[in-house]
Amino acid sequence: MPPLLKIANIETLYFDRIYALHGLSLEVKEKEIFAVLGPNGAGKTTLLKTIAGLIKDQPKKGIIEFAGQRIHRLPPERVSSLGIVYVPEDRGLFRELTVRENLELGCWGRRGKGVQEDLEETYELFPILKARGDQQAETLSGGEQQMLAMARALLRKPRLLMLDEPSLGLAPMIARLVYDALLKISRAGTTILLVEQNARLALSIAHYGYIMEAGRTVLEGTSEQLKENEDVQELYLGLGGEAASPKGWRLYKKRRRW
Repeated sequence: MPPLLKIANIETLYFDRIYALHGLSLEVKEKEIFAVLGPNGAGKTTLLKTIAGLIKDQPKKGIIEFAGQRIHRLPPERVSSLGIVYVPEDRGLFRELTVRENLELGCWGRRGKGVQEDLEETYELFPILKARGDQQAETLSGGEQQMLAMARALLRKPRLLMLDEPSLGLAPMIARLVYDALLKISRAGTTILLVEQNARLALSIAHYGYIMEAGRTVLEGTSEQLKENEDVQELYLGLGGEAASPKGWRLYKKRRRW
C-alpha cells in the first residue's frame, strides 16, 4: 500500500538563504502514528509548517505528496481542504472565546446531522471540555487547552493530524492522558504525525519514528528499533552507557553512529 504522505528530498529556506531542512525524506503510512524526534533547532516545526503550506513558496526543492497528489507550495487553505490538520505548539486557540465557541469554529463550513454526532464523540473523548463549555479558553489549564486544540482539530475530520509538541509544559500525568487520547484517535482511523522532544512518551505510542538533527533525518525505524538503539537510549531516552562516571557526570561524549 502506498504511503498517505510522502516527502522526498525537500529543502526549506528562510529568507532564501538560511537552510532549515536539507534534503529531508520520510513516509507516513495511513492509520498509523509517526513520531519525529530531535533537539531544539533540528527543523521539526519547520517540517510540519512546510507540509501544511504555512511557509510561503516552500519547499524550494523536493516533492510532498498526500494521497498520491502533489501538495508542495500549495496555500494552507488548500492543504487543509485535502484533510491535513495542523495543531501548532501554541495550540492556536481563540483564547477570548469559550470552549464551546472554539469547538463550533472547528465545525465551520460543515452541515448535517453528523456535526452534532461528532461533537458528542469529542465530549466522550474529552469529558472535561463539556464541563468547561462556557469557560473562556484562556482560563483553562495547559492540559485542557491541549485537549481543546486536539478536539477542535478532530472536528475538521482530518485524514492526517499533525501535532507540534503536544506534551509541552504539561505535568507527566496530564501528558499521559493526552497521549492516551492520541492512541484512541489513531485506533479510530486517523493518521497521526507528531513532533516531540519527549522521546520516551512519543515512542510509547508511535508505530514508527524519525530522528532529526540539523534539518536532516539521521535515523529511522520502528519504535522498538529506536528504543533499542544505543545512541537513542543515551541521547534521547536518558539511559546512560559505560561513559557515565560514579559521580553521575559523563567523562566523555559517546560518538554517535549516524
